[in-house]
Parts: sequence; structure tokens; C-alpha cells
Amino acid sequence: MSGIYIHIPFCKQACHYCDFHFSTSMKKKDEMVLAIAKEIRMRKNEFENEVVETIYFGGGTPSVLQISDIRFLISEVSAHYRVSENPEITLEANPDDLSRDRIIELSKTSINRLSIGIQSFFEDDLKMMNRAHNSAEAKECLEFATQYFDNISLDLIYGIPGMSNERWKQNIETALSFGIPHISSYALTVEPKTALNKLIQTGKIAKPNDESAQEHFAILVETLEANDFIHYELSNFGKENYFSKNNSAYWLGKKYIGIGPSAHSYDGVSRSWNVSNNPLYLKSIQEDKLPNEIEVLSIADRYNEYIMTGLRTIWGVSLERIEAEFGIDYLNYLRKQAQKYLNDGLLSIDNAILKPTSKGKFLTDGIASDLFYLNS
Repeated sequence: MSGIYIHIPFCKQACHYCDFHFSTSMKKKDEMVLAIAKEIRMRKNEFENEVVETIYFGGGTPSVLQISDIRFLISEVSAHYRVSENPEITLEANPDDLSRDRIIELSKTSINRLSIGIQSFFEDDLKMMNRAHNSAEAKECLEFATQYFDNISLDLIYGIPGMSNERWKQNIETALSFGIPHISSYALTVEPKTALNKLIQTGKIAKPNDESAQEHFAILVETLEANDFIHYELSNFGKENYFSKNNSAYWLGKKYIGIGPSAHSYDGVSRSWNVSNNPLYLKSIQEDKLPNEIEVLSIADRYNEYIMTGLRTIWGVSLERIEAEFGIDYLNYLRKQAQKYLNDGLLSIDNAILKPTSKGKFLTDGIASDLFYLNS
């Protein structure tokens, strides 16, 4: 199983917390679509022996594209790659782009999964984050989307300064009221070069509180699991048969090609990433050059990546796989590093699978980094 990720580097406006690559200028949008299509064709040999089972439009805001652009890019993938009979094709979308007519139009394409960036159902939260939609649009788009799409995911952000536990519960309950089968939820993080960081530094917005975020996370896990969601990855919850196939493949170390500015690719032994600059990307593609850098992963890199992705998922880290792929020294190192977390009840081993306990889940990323193998 392999996947193709297509990065659409445009947004109507910049969210204060976002550090992904995008431009708010749409002037080169048509040119970019043609360049992305060309990159799709240029890289077909990389997947000569692969079957594409997922196509994922991320960004940026892919829903700013015309329906005809989306159809065109999907047709380019289908024409140049071996695509499975029923691939999962996801479109990330913002509520303000999802009018009833637009949703109906999208339902007539081969897009079969929507990932909708709700973030919050409260007006002041949306304004603080500088989201392009309002609370009414958030609810309205879900009302329409659920009539035409079965497979829908929505994003929610917790740990927002000033958000009480009760208000966070209301956000979750509102999401559940629409019968959504998948929820992705992330703590509000402050990235260095964002507007949010500047607003915090100047005292205009309070700094997110780790304790509140941890409480919100516990409420999230408890509420969603009580509603038959499976907590299959640290930030992702899906009902049975509604896990994201695209993201699951990434966490399980499958191959994928990333198309478009800033997109990353992985082939099992190396990682590559495209330039995070729209004009440079366009120029390079026009000159028939791939605008990417490649890094061949060392055995320590691959071990560390497996630790990070494995601990974040319900599949955990297989001690047998560690020994088979990386050797006995890596297994012994892992056991030694993990011992204190096993003693503290933050990690557990069951059937030779290392996983965080419910107590350790919120701390997963920090624990994983302590299990990394550092080259001396």
C-alpha cells in the first residue's frame, strides 16, 4: 500500500498558530495546479511497482481549488500510477468553502473523504486564531456535509488560553451531535515564527497552559471512547472502519510521494522534501527539475522514526521487529531506556509490544524522544 500526498500551498488568510507552508496570494494558483500535475507525471517511475491506495489533498487549504482543478489532479494520478479500485481520496477543507452547492459538487467527484478544519465551535476562539470561518458556518457545513458524505473527519484544537473544561466538553459534544465518525484533535502549540508567538510575546494573548491542555486531553479521550471511538493514534480517534488510511500508512512506515511545495516523501530508506517556496518550486518544475533535497536515513534514523510513530499508535512498538530490523544492541538499548517509564506506569509491555499506558499517553512525544538512539 502506498499513498500520494498533494500539497496545495494557498490560504485565504493566515491562521495565527499555523507554520505550514502557504501563500495568501492566489495569483499563481492556475500555474501551480499545472506545475503540480507536471510533478505527478515526472515522478511516476518512483511508484512503478506500487499500488496507490490513498490520495490526500492537504495544505494550505485545498478547498480553495476549483472542482475542475481537483478532478484534473486526480485524473493525472489515475493516468500515470497504478491506483487501487477504491482508493481513499481525502480533501482537507475549511467550513467557509463548503456551501451546500459546493458539497454537492464535491460529492459528484471521486473525493470520498472530507477532513474539515473546524477547530472550535465558539466565535471568540475562531477570532483569536484568525480563522476564515465563523461558528455558524462550522455547524452549517457539517449539517450539509453529513447528508452527502459518509466518511468525514473534523479537527478540534484544545488547550486554547482561557478555555474551561466545560467549554471544551461543549466543543466535543457539538462535534458528536453531527454523527461524525472521525475526529483529529491537537493541543494549541506555539511555533516560533507565527503570529500567535508574537501575540503572546506582546502580552495580547495568554500563553497556553500545559496543565489545562492535559486536562482537556483526558476529557477528550474519556468522552470519545465512551462514544465508541477508538483512540488509534495520539491525536486521532475513529469509529471502526473509519481510521484514516492515509495517515495510518504513514504511521506504519509505508511509502508515499509528496507532491507540491514543501511536500515530503518517503520510500523506506530515504526521505525527501520539496522546496518551501512557491516561485522557486514553479521555476524548477518549468525547467524539468525536481525541487527537492534527499536524505538517506541511517539505521538510527529509522529506529527513531519507528519509536516515534509506533508509540503514538495503538499498534505500539514491536520488540521482535526492533531486534529483527535493527539488531540486539538496539533492543537492549530500548529496554534500558524504557525501564524507568515501565517502573512509573507510563509504558507497558504486552505480548512483546511496547505502548504508553493511559497515564502515559499525553506524554508520548517526550517519552519517545528519551528512547531515541543518539549517535555519539
